[in-house]
Amino acid sequence: MALDRGLPVPLPDDLPILERSAVRVVVLDALDRVLLFRIRDRDHPDLGIWWELPGGGIDPGESYVEAAVRELREEAGIVADPSRLGPPNWRRRASFRSRQRRHLQDEVIVALRLPGPGPDVDDTHRLDYEREDYFDFRWWPRSELRVSRDHFYPGRLPVLLDAFLDGDEIDEPFELFS
Repeated sequence: MALDRGLPVPLPDDLPILERSAVRVVVLDALDRVLLFRIRDRDHPDLGIWWELPGGGIDPGESYVEAAVRELREEAGIVADPSRLGPPNWRRRASFRSRQRRHLQDEVIVALRLPGPGPDVDDTHRLDYEREDYFDFRWWPRSELRVSRDHFYPGRLPVLLDAFLDGDEIDEPFELFS
């Protein structure tokens, strides 16, 4: 029961739980566009498809900065200078189904501003499951993202993005994504 973990709602008792810390990165290019991946989970087709920020789990002994740099290289082929990553001003706790597990994770979200237009994604270093689940990417203009009716992870990304990029501290309530 999730209430034992200090959550406001009970977690579904549907899958084994993987509890971890994670980092997500808002990659913003010089044209004011945000990099998002188009995702589907073949194990859970009922979830449909959604757009997601790059990022993932923080490995043991790894800082959120090291994890962000690693995840960007793995998922997008972007080699990020750690000194260009912003502070973890957006904090959240979320749960979602993925690959026959229920993830429960504490996430920090950081920003990376690129000096030029967003590059094409290079998926050379993606893990096998990422190659299966990530089937497209897009550099979203912020103005379009704000009004889109598409599904996003984090779910409140279109609502909270501008405040985050303006430097606001965001402590988002728990999100039961799926």
